Amino acid sequence: MLIDMGEPRRLGVRPLGVRRLGVPAAEARLRFEAEGAAQGEAGGRGGPGRRVLVVDGEPAFELSSWCGTCPFLFSRLEGARQTLSLESVQERLAGAPAEPYVDEVIDAFGALLPSGEYLPMLLRVEPRLVVPGQEGDYFSGEQLATWGLDDFSGLPQYPHTPYYRTFETSVDASAHLYEFVVPMVPPTWNDRKRVEEYVELMGRGTVPTAVAVSTLDVCEPATGAPADHYRHWGLTHFLLDGHHKMEAAATAGRPVVLLALLTLGEGLAQAGDQARLPTLRAQGRSTRNLPR
Repeated sequence: MLIDMGEPRRLGVRPLGVRRLGVPAAEARLRFEAEGAAQGEAGGRGGPGRRVLVVDGEPAFELSSWCGTCPFLFSRLEGARQTLSLESVQERLAGAPAEPYVDEVIDAFGALLPSGEYLPMLLRVEPRLVVPGQEGDYFSGEQLATWGLDDFSGLPQYPHTPYYRTFETSVDASAHLYEFVVPMVPPTWNDRKRVEEYVELMGRGTVPTAVAVSTLDVCEPATGAPADHYRHWGLTHFLLDGHHKMEAAATAGRPVVLLALLTLGEGLAQAGDQARLPTLRAQGRSTRNLPR
């Protein structure tokens, strides 16, 4: 079902149509980059280096490898030290955004991003805070069942940050969609008083809005004999605004509206996969049984 602007408690997603957003890459506060090309075995130049999300010129998150056969990944780096809230639209985000103001919010946050095509979506999310290595962790659960332990470390992939799980559903018999909300700074950095204020507001029925830039990475292990071979669709929302709201919602077991600006030029997914997202996101939630 689609979110009704006047009824934010309804389940689902409201796609707002593909839009051209952003500023020249050199002016964008947030952009996606490939670091310097990797060295080949004989010292020659190999393929692209790490795929990273850059904030204010510094690598903030390492993302899934370009090959598409390595495990899905978001991993916090030294450059993830600040949120990207915009004071000019805070009043608009206090609740579910009214119809006339959605474009204003999209344009305001679009000015932080590199020029390109984006699919804005209004999502209803019910976040659950996950600590890596603990109950509900995707990296030591679903991902480990498919790719196994990292060859070098002998450990599961590690995101170096707590994160929120919000939704998952079946794509088809051989693929499953997992959705994550990733804070730019860990919840322990949040102001306790502000979190408590939002918990109180949500208890009175307020459904505030958070904003994120999002990617879709479709990853599948290379041929071989993994324990549980299927395609992982990783829909990752990197939180720009709403860190206190997201933690409050997880604490109180309440929903928030998420304005997700899905980049169509930077994820590891085909255009047809990206086009399916609104329909998949509007499906009922379903989990996937892992092999024992």
